[in-house]
Amino acid sequence: MPRFHDLASLTWTEAQAVLSDPDRRAVALLPVGSTEPHGPHLPLETDVIISVEAARRAAERLVRHGFAPFVLPAISYTVTDFSKDFPGAVGVTRETSTALLSDVCRAVLRQGFAAVCLVNSHLEPDHLQSLRDAAAGVSAGTGRPVIFPDKTERRWASTLTDEFRSGACHAGQYETSLVMAVRPGDVREAIRSGLPSVDISIGRKIKEGDRSFREAGGDRAYFGAPAAATPEEGNATYDLLAAMVEAAVLEALA
Repeated sequence: MPRFHDLASLTWTEAQAVLSDPDRRAVALLPVGSTEPHGPHLPLETDVIISVEAARRAAERLVRHGFAPFVLPAISYTVTDFSKDFPGAVGVTRETSTALLSDVCRAVLRQGFAAVCLVNSHLEPDHLQSLRDAAAGVSAGTGRPVIFPDKTERRWASTLTDEFRSGACHAGQYETSLVMAVRPGDVREAIRSGLPSVDISIGRKIKEGDRSFREAGGDRAYFGAPAAATPEEGNATYDLLAAMVEAAVLEALA
């Protein structure tokens, strides 16, 4: 069975061969993450790790439907205002993020892709709005779909783990399990296993008006239960994330 394409590893002639084939529907999956603190036990690129792996697993599913999926290089710099009090938070403004996402999507569609799907793992409110704005604006301007399955929407959130739905899920059991499943060497295990649960819903705190991790009670930049994480949960969750992307693409290109 043909596999998906990793755009960054192709030559331009190899990319052209797929994009110019009228019998293949090329779909671009764009992983989107952040560079920000995820507790004392996970790397700053945690969201990028998760988005890339979710995109790769979704691409494998889309091959079975006759698509030619491409996984694009990830976008790693987005809005990180909530973690700005911690070292390692490297972010941009919402306006810059929207412009960057929009420009990349337009450039991808000019290459001949049928659609772009934004595969996102960073859940800061202004970042999510930049994704929504970019998707809507580029779709309206090009007449081709920019798909954004927003996992904070009830339809998608209801398929994910209990911790995710609780809102106490920044670098907790949910995200730590996802990193353990694919990059176990990047998890500071001696630290992770001894971390107490921080049973505070960052989602609820945001709705109440808090504007930073510290203000919300995340003094070590995590919420949830990282000590309860397992690679098995991570792999099961990747299947759910991949199915989410698969469903969104199939609906948009039905």
